[in-house]
Amino acid sequence: MTALRMRARDFLTEDQLVDVRQRVTWKGAALIAHAWALILGSIALVAWWPNPLTFLLAVGVIGSRQLGLTILMHDGAHGCLSPDEKTNLTMSQWFCAYPVFAETRAYRRYHLQHHARTQQEDDPDLILSAPFPITGVSYRRKFIRDITGQTGYQQRKAQLLNALGPKEWPLAQRAANFWEKLGPQVAVNAVMFAALAAAGVWWAYPLLWLLPLLTWQMVITRIRNIAEHAVVPDSSDPLRNTRTTHAGFLERLFIAPYYVNYHLEHHLLFYVPCYNLPRVHRILSQSRHASRMEVQPNYAAVLRLATARPNQEDRPGQLVSSVRRAHAGAEVGGDQKAGGF
Repeated sequence: MTALRMRARDFLTEDQLVDVRQRVTWKGAALIAHAWALILGSIALVAWWPNPLTFLLAVGVIGSRQLGLTILMHDGAHGCLSPDEKTNLTMSQWFCAYPVFAETRAYRRYHLQHHARTQQEDDPDLILSAPFPITGVSYRRKFIRDITGQTGYQQRKAQLLNALGPKEWPLAQRAANFWEKLGPQVAVNAVMFAALAAAGVWWAYPLLWLLPLLTWQMVITRIRNIAEHAVVPDSSDPLRNTRTTHAGFLERLFIAPYYVNYHLEHHLLFYVPCYNLPRVHRILSQSRHASRMEVQPNYAAVLRLATARPNQEDRPGQLVSSVRRAHAGAEVGGDQKAGGF
């Protein structure tokens, strides 16, 4: 199957296209600063007023900002944080990717294949959407694995083993491979831990950085993956093989930061910075293409679509197919699968 193509000039004037494509360094930096301000503010709130309520609030906010840093790394992978490539990569790597144990250049190589082959058989992200719809029981099992840290632990374990390399390698080779794969990420996290320790809140690193990374961030990463491409109406239509989901204030705070919900617009114009995607959405919504767009009113509506399969035991053929898809996804995507987008 071959996906249809849609040109930007099919729905944008030349002036509109020039405007929405404009990349402004200070705007990219402001979004990064906003993410870190919410993270540090949440840590300060728990340190100042420690109780279960502020702790849970902080885990939710920090987990969403960790996803936010991944989203901004994704913008950097598209060259959208700054028009200067060196500045763009520095911002993306050191302030977005490395803190959450990711890497912009490796992600870019993998991710551009997804844009080129969206929802086609050779789309490397198809594993994220193909199993849906599933049953409500199946989603609850996934939610429990995510919120209890099981999913995050397995992903980080695989990432670590990959970085260490085969056991039969010489120690020097394994060390070099580890530094290449995870060295800067570990170094940045060591600096973060040292800074928190110097501030007298060393406990914030395991409880308010690693814990959200392994729990809430996993929950909302799965929800985001589902919302973007699962249960779409037409895998060959660029207006219907990708979804935009409206998000209210609380959804933007806890689930969908930094305009990630405008995914249809991002796929149509992947060189547009995330902060310009709402304008693209407004233009599209007023165009002759509006009726074809796959848009959902909120994330609850998306989850209802994604869990619409009747609650019954999976058939053996479905289980075999799911296992095959999972193995195929592990082979092509590795730890970058968590990125999606």
